[in-house]
Parts: sequence; C-alpha cells; structure tokens
Amino acid sequence: MTVLPRPSILTIEPYVGGESKIPGVNRIIKLSSNEGAFGPPPKAIEAITQAAREAHRYPDGGATALRNAIGAKYGLDPARIVCGNGSDELISHLCLAYGGEGTEVVMSAYGFMMYDIAARYAGSRVLKVAEHDMKADIDGMIAAAAGPRVKIVFITNPNNPTGTLLPSSEIARLRAGLRDDVLLVLDSAYAEYVTEPGYDAGEKLVDAAGNTIMLRTFSKIFGLGGMRVGWGYAPAEIIETLNRVRGPFNVAAASQAAAVAALAEEGWEAKSVAHNNEWRGKVVAALEAAGIKVWPSHTNFILLDFGAPERAKAADAALKQRGLIVRAMGGYALPQCLRITIGTAEECQMVIDALTAFANG
Repeated sequence: MTVLPRPSILTIEPYVGGESKIPGVNRIIKLSSNEGAFGPPPKAIEAITQAAREAHRYPDGGATALRNAIGAKYGLDPARIVCGNGSDELISHLCLAYGGEGTEVVMSAYGFMMYDIAARYAGSRVLKVAEHDMKADIDGMIAAAAGPRVKIVFITNPNNPTGTLLPSSEIARLRAGLRDDVLLVLDSAYAEYVTEPGYDAGEKLVDAAGNTIMLRTFSKIFGLGGMRVGWGYAPAEIIETLNRVRGPFNVAAASQAAAVAALAEEGWEAKSVAHNNEWRGKVVAALEAAGIKVWPSHTNFILLDFGAPERAKAADAALKQRGLIVRAMGGYALPQCLRITIGTAEECQMVIDALTAFANG
C-alpha cells in the first residue's frame, strides 16, 4: 500500500529557483534571482564570521535584538514584528494558520509563485485574477474576494516578477473593499528600491486598517538571500498567531546577527538605490533602443517582453553563450518574457552588449 499525501499537494508544481550554472562555461554572471548587486554589507560579513564561533549555541528564539533593530530602523513596535526563515516561511505559516481545506486564497495572475504553492499546501483553492498591463486589477481582486470561502488576499507592491508599482491609495482601496475577516498580506520585498513619492510599504496601512500584515526581507537590497531572513509587521493578534506556529529557533543565530549588522551599515541603502536607478535606466534605454520591450520597473530587476516564447528562448540562449544567467518566465505563464536582475555596472553592460547584438543579429 502506497502512502499518499493530501490531494491538494499533488497539484503543486515545485518551486524552481533561478539557474546558477551553465555547463561548459567557467565565468557565470547570475542575474536570475534579484540578489543585491553588491553582495552582503561589510558589517554583515563580519557579524557572520563572529557568529561562527558560537555556532554550537541555539539562537534567540524570539529574535529580540533583530526585532528591536527593525523597530528602531522603521519606527515600529518590536512586539508587533515577527521574524522568519525568509518571508517564504511566514507566507506558509499564514496560509496554514488562516487558510486550509474548504477555504480560498486570492492573488493576482502574475503574483509571486510561493503564494500559490503555500496556499495549495494548506489545502486552499487559489483564485488568480487577471492583470492589466502587468498590474494587479484591484476591482477584480475585490470581486474575487467577495466569496464566503476567501480567507486571504496576497498582493506584492512593487510586484515580482513584473516590477510594476501600484499607488498606495490602490492598496488601501483593496483593503477597504475586503471583508473584515479576510487577511490582506502585503508583500513589500522590494520596498527599499521604490523612490515614488507617497509610497507606503505597508506600515501605515497595517496601523490604520487592521487584518493586514506587511512582509519584508533582507534578501534583496541587504544582500542576505543566503542567510534567509524575513519579517512581518501586523496587529498583535496576528503576530501572536504566527508565534504559536513558527519553529522555536526558526532564524539562525548567524542570520540574525547579519541582519542586525546590515541595518547598521551606513549609506548602504542610498548607495544601492542610486546604483540601481542609474543602471536600470541605462539598461532599459539601451534595450528599448535595440527594439526590445521592457515593462516599467520600480525594483532591482526588469521584465523583458520578446513577444513570442521562441524569441525569448533564443535571447536566453544568446545570454547564456556569454555566461549570463537570467530568469525564464514560463513558470509564471509569461513564456515570452525574461526577467533580469540589475547587477554591477560591468554585469549590466554585458547584458546591454549581449542583447543589443542579439536584437541586431
């Protein structure tokens, strides 16, 4: 007799991360996972090294120092912050705690893939709402969430993998259009890169509306993707729920130390944002001049639209010939697109040269 999982588990397509190797190529430029262009901050590297000497000790289960550092950085109550093994862990816990068999979860068509995976893992049915011009349809999401079985709505702003940004007023309108018993999960993984006036990463909405959680990460601008540190800010009752179900030592000691140090790295965010704005602009201008469509982005990546899956595959192959790994978008139902991280100046110039040659070939 074969032991079988719940039927909903068998509907999940495993998450496939960005590629990191090309057979036969020695120098690899990995621009497939939206990792920070400059790697970890120096203070974070030092903190990781020091933490290694205490690797035999269990970490602080409450991530007290880290929550205090986050609270001080963003002006938030540390008691209303929860830390996770990446924001992915918190996404899964939210789906298990508030979803489950017989419930439904709403997300936009091109929302982060982990929402779909975590919701199915919990046993929920996933409702994906079509987007317009690569932007979430707020009216469509409100309508989809009107059903009595809907328990969670996920939205990312700015969005991954499209890079597009909705005005904060639209996110507030989404919250206002949902029932009070529907949890809104606002994923702001790329908040630090946004320079748009009036943008609210979610702190104000959480405080004003309730029944909302803002998720953030150290994997992008802070360059700590390999350390797996995410966090959430929410009303006290949601934080209490997550603390009931998360693992007792879910964030490693070295990861906590690295995140605290990263927050203290003077000038790191300003340097990263300035570089991102400069080179994102240069790459977009060059590729558009070469006749390649690029969707507007407010993140540290861009989404290229080649019009047809075959053309996107050919562009991907041309990039790989030069050792450049980017993200194919077939898993997001965008097979005609490629997503490219804004890397260092040298890496960005390599992308420009490779795709300009491809477009002119």
